[in-house]
Amino acid sequence: MSSEPVVVLEGYSFLEGPRWHDGRIWVSDFYTNQVVSARSDGSDVRVEAEVPAQPSGLGWLPDGRLLVVSMRDQRILRRESDGSLVEHADLSAHCGGLLNDMLVDDQGRAYAGNFGFDLMGGGEPRTADLVRVDPDGTVAVVAEDLWFPNGMVKIGDTLVVNETLGNRISEFDVAPDGSLGARRDFAVFGDLPTGDDLGTVLGQTRVGPDGSAVDSEGGVWIADALGQRAARVRGGEIVDTVDVGTGVYALALGGEDGRTLFLCTAPDFAEHARRAAREARLLAVTVEVPA
Repeated sequence: MSSEPVVVLEGYSFLEGPRWHDGRIWVSDFYTNQVVSARSDGSDVRVEAEVPAQPSGLGWLPDGRLLVVSMRDQRILRRESDGSLVEHADLSAHCGGLLNDMLVDDQGRAYAGNFGFDLMGGGEPRTADLVRVDPDGTVAVVAEDLWFPNGMVKIGDTLVVNETLGNRISEFDVAPDGSLGARRDFAVFGDLPTGDDLGTVLGQTRVGPDGSAVDSEGGVWIADALGQRAARVRGGEIVDTVDVGTGVYALALGGEDGRTLFLCTAPDFAEHARRAAREARLLAVTVEVPA
């Protein structure tokens, strides 16, 4: 590391889905229902979209239109050239819980995960499907039985998917049509969880990979939602960390030289606490290997 984390944005509820795009850092704020963007130093903040059913993952179609996950009604919305939001796809038939993070590839295919169960309501932990949405809005399930599929990156023709409650990161070969091959381990941090309540599962989770970003060497930075840190994973092992001292739930690589690691932080992920407070911050730290 070449610097300590500095504050870029503060006074938000719960930040997720950061993306570096068009010279700005974009991020979703769950409980103010806003997507905002800013310059890398936190100046010139803009509200880019308002999503009443809670925004999360972000991405862009090849023509530049924004896609944003609408969590609670389990849809992906598309921002048109006039700024209006329209439905891009309805994924409610394929979600066991809230729709969550999303990756949009260079062909405009959106891969989206979901909680799999009622996380905030104390539901029994269950696996979830990973869904692909083609540019025309066609929906297909491309992987099953994932433990809270979350942040994703694409490395060449490989899709790398964090499983937050699975003690692992998985990878899949991506076929030309966007379908996925069989699941393989990208990294394993412990055994798969057992038990029928969240407390038990969390107690067995050694690393909770949430959001992710990839660098130019194929290293994958993960937000360790349970470890109050960001961790760089390469060759199946954690090879570097940024310890923050508070919850880290998502991250992105960007900045003018690609060496700024943006970190979405908050004291915890409990909805009742985060909805009532404005303690979420976006931090930034300089790393050696660029995006």
